[in-house]
Order: sequence, then C-alpha cells, then structure tokens
Amino acid sequence: MQRAPLAKLELFQLKGFLPPELCRDLIALIDAGRRPSTIADANGDHYFRTSETCDLDPAHPAVRDLEARLFAVNGINPAYGEPVQGQRYAEGQEFKAHTDYFEPGGADFDRYCSVAGQRTWTFMVYLNEVEAGGGTRFGVAKKIIQPETGKLLAWNNRRPDGQPNPNTLHHGMRVRKGVKYVITKWYRERPWQ
Repeated sequence: MQRAPLAKLELFQLKGFLPPELCRDLIALIDAGRRPSTIADANGDHYFRTSETCDLDPAHPAVRDLEARLFAVNGINPAYGEPVQGQRYAEGQEFKAHTDYFEPGGADFDRYCSVAGQRTWTFMVYLNEVEAGGGTRFGVAKKIIQPETGKLLAWNNRRPDGQPNPNTLHHGMRVRKGVKYVITKWYRERPWQ
C-alpha cells in the first residue's frame, strides 16, 4: 500500500490489487444487478448521484475472492464490513462531492448508525480504465486519482480522535467518455452482521 503524503487525510492506494479477470467477473455481476443509486440524506439535488448500484451476493465465488483479498490487505474483521457494492457510471454520470460517513445529527443518522455505528474505512476498487473523466477528486487534499483496472483506493473516514473527518470529502467525477465500474466496501465501528 502506498500512502499519500497528506496531513489531513489517511489515503492509500495499491495498484494491481485485483487481476483483470476478477475485475471482468465483478463487472458482469454489476451489469446483471444494477439499479439507480440513492443517497442517505436527500438534499433536493436529483443529479447529485446519477450512477447505478448493485449489491453483490456474498456467496458468489468472485465476491468471496474479493473479500479474501480485502481481508489480506486490511486485516479488518469481516463482521464489521457492509455487503460489497458495485457501481456503474455511464457517460455523463457522477457522484458529486460527498463524504461516506453519516452526518451526525442528519435526518437518517439514527436509522443508519444505531446498530453497527458509523462508517470507519472505505475501500474502493476501480474495475476498468475510463476513456475520459471519472476520476475521484479529494478537494481538500487537492488530489485526483484516475481509474486504473484493479487499483485499490482506501481512506479512513475518521480523524485520530474518532470523529468524522470532513477532509474525506470526495467527488466521483463525471465520466466524459466510456463507462466506469467500481467496487465499494465500507466498514463500521461495530459488527454489521
């Protein structure tokens, strides 16, 4: 894992985390089960998140392989992980600047955090390269990571004191040409299962 030299954000990347054949298998699963993406706290902007999402079957061999690789890299007890999601971004689609943690005091905070607690870490894997656009921009850090087949991106959603870190604000930038596929795995403070 390579850590980005940032003071306000723990951000890591690992190129070649997934082999191309596993990426292709995961893309096929996303295409088979995708639906319009949603956001936790509606903000009135119907174009805030325009991608499609798929919850992946934990029993599928490709998903089990992915989960084993994630555990080998992060050592986080799998019980603390949410189910793996896949996202598909067609041309023109994006996810505007957002954080992955649930906003304390937000309309749905209790609904999403009462059992397993707040999100701690995000692990995201790019499954393909995009012809144009589709990078992930961390605005405060002034850093854009470009999609690359099999590349893992991971960040801690908390500050050292355990509070949510607003410096994790990131933007799934608009795909200008092509289609982008990613896998997202979130971890919580307490067991999800």
